[in-house]
Amino acid sequence: MKSMVIGGIILIVALMAGTYFVAGDSFNLGEDYINDLTMLAGLAIIGITVFVALKYVNQIKNDTASGELAEENWDGIGEYKNPIPSGWGLAFIGTIIWGLWYMFVGYPTNQFSQIGQWNEETLEHKAKFEAKWNNITPAELTAMGESVYLVNCAPCHGVDAEGIDGKAQDLTKRISKASVIEVINNGANNFKTAYPGGMPGGMAFGADVEVVAAYVAGGFKGEAPAAYAACAGCHGMDGNGIEYVGPNIKSYDDSLMASVLKDGKKSSIGTMPSFSGILTDTQGKAVANYLRSLGE
Repeated sequence: MKSMVIGGIILIVALMAGTYFVAGDSFNLGEDYINDLTMLAGLAIIGITVFVALKYVNQIKNDTASGELAEENWDGIGEYKNPIPSGWGLAFIGTIIWGLWYMFVGYPTNQFSQIGQWNEETLEHKAKFEAKWNNITPAELTAMGESVYLVNCAPCHGVDAEGIDGKAQDLTKRISKASVIEVINNGANNFKTAYPGGMPGGMAFGADVEVVAAYVAGGFKGEAPAAYAACAGCHGMDGNGIEYVGPNIKSYDDSLMASVLKDGKKSSIGTMPSFSGILTDTQGKAVANYLRSLGE
């Protein structure tokens, strides 16, 4: 046993020294108490781990089972009615106490963090950006929208906004016939921010589905088919939508674009991810303005 203790002490010292020489400089010890605590915790873990390992190796070599056998057994294998080792219980309670101390005292949530700093600087930059372009002109808004589109949207929808067949929507028009048919048949709840109620499926049947889809995808030209009356209750006879009821299905208005960018969108050809936190409100309006300009 004596040789095991000596070997354990030598191992602890070697591991501690190795940890310090490898990671000590990275922690800037003495300059930040959080780093000091981290290094101290690492050294404590090394010491406790080696001590516990030696203790149980010694028990495995020398101890024998004892105590009162429980009446229950499984295939002749029984258990002793022994309490848990006091060290286990104390370690469990100590871990809880240390966790609470670390959460509220050792490293409270109001301490500096790089993620928190990045979030604060991002919000500050967005606020300055919004203030700078508070009185932006329509021409400037369209120019900004084109720039934002080319950076964020063009990789999927193409620089000409005509989309990628089967993968990304053609944005030169508000909606495709296939998308209208998909929504009529199956319903949709894409625009949760602006239109939380969603749309149920089965608003038209049979040949009416094709007629309504062709009318909507064609830009509401000519006389509206009779079956479109079921759609007009939420989207309006002109297709410009009703606030908080049904989105604009004739053109890309600001509220529609804001909802798409925040919530993403699932369509008949795939799912567009959310851009929440990436683009500002002004940039969202700019993209909507640019897309509207493509159809002019």
